[in-house]
Amino acid sequence: MNRTRRLRKTEGIRRLVRENKLTVDDLIYPLFIEEGTDIEKEIVSMPGIFRFSLDRISKELDEVVDLNIPAVLLFGIPTQKDCEGTETWNDNGIMQQAVRFIKKNYPNLYVITDVCFCEYTDHGHCGIINNNDVDNDATLVNLAKQVISHAKAGVDMVAPSGMMDGTVETIREALDNSGYPNLPIMGYSVKYASAFYGPFRDAADSAPTFGDRRTYQMDPSNRLEGHREASFDDEAGVDILMVKPALSYLDIIRDLKEDFDRPIACYNVSGEYAMVKAAAEKGWIDGERVMMESLLSMKRAGADIIITYFAKEVAKLLKK
Repeated sequence: MNRTRRLRKTEGIRRLVRENKLTVDDLIYPLFIEEGTDIEKEIVSMPGIFRFSLDRISKELDEVVDLNIPAVLLFGIPTQKDCEGTETWNDNGIMQQAVRFIKKNYPNLYVITDVCFCEYTDHGHCGIINNNDVDNDATLVNLAKQVISHAKAGVDMVAPSGMMDGTVETIREALDNSGYPNLPIMGYSVKYASAFYGPFRDAADSAPTFGDRRTYQMDPSNRLEGHREASFDDEAGVDILMVKPALSYLDIIRDLKEDFDRPIACYNVSGEYAMVKAAAEKGWIDGERVMMESLLSMKRAGADIIITYFAKEVAKLLKK
C-alpha cells in the first residue's frame, strides 16, 4: 500500500519535503506617505496600517529594515489635487520627497513607486477625464512626466497601476529616452475591477467621485483577457508581471507563471487583509495561521513576489 502519511509523521519530515516556502525575501511592504507634518494616522478599515508624514516615517522604516524586508511600495497622498493630477510630476511632490528621504537615510532599502493618478486627481479616477471617461492617450502623456520625475528623485523601480492601454510601452520609451534605461518596471499587468479594493480607498483618499473604474480595469469574469494583457506588457518590455488582487485570482497567477519567463508578483490587497483582521478580531479564525496559509497559497500558485500589508507580521513570525 502506498502510505503518503509516512512523509507527514513529524515536523522534521514535513519540513524536508515541503514544496513551497514563504520567506522574507518574497515580500514588498506598501507604505502610505501623506503630505504634511506630525501625521501618524491608523487606517480604520486596515488595523495596524498607518498613513505617515515624512517627519514620522522613520520609526516605520527602521522596523522594516530591522525585519530585513527588502522593498517598499510607496503611495503618496498630496494636499493639493486637480483634474489632471499635476502633483504627480512635481519634482518636489510628496512622492518625490519620500523617495529622496528613503534613499538618503535607508540606502539599502529597495524603493518602488506606485505610478498612477487616482490619489492626485480631484475626481479620483486614474487619468484625464473626457466625456465622463478616462482619456487613455492623454493620460499616457502625463504618465511619462510622472515616471521621469520619480526617476530623477532616485527611485529603484516604477509600478504603473492605472491600466491604460500602452502604459508599459510609453513608460519604457520615456525612461530610455531620458537616460534611465536601467530603471525596471513592475506592471500592474492583470488588474481587476475588484470589490476587494475598498479599504485602500480609505487609505489613499482615492475613491472616484463618479462612476467606477470598470472601463479600464478588468472584468473579474475574464481569464483569457488576463493572458492578453500580460502578453502586451511582456512584449513592451515589462520586467515584472503583477496580478491584482491575489487571493481570488490564483488561477491567473498560475497562468502567468506557466506561460511567461518573467518574475510574477501579486498584490495581496487591502480587502483581503481587512477580512482576515476583522475575522481574527472577532475570534472566528486564527489570524496568524490564515495569514500564512493565504500567502503560501500565492506562492504555491506561482508568485515570486508578494506585495502585502502583512509583511511586517510575516517577517516577525519567520524570525522566531
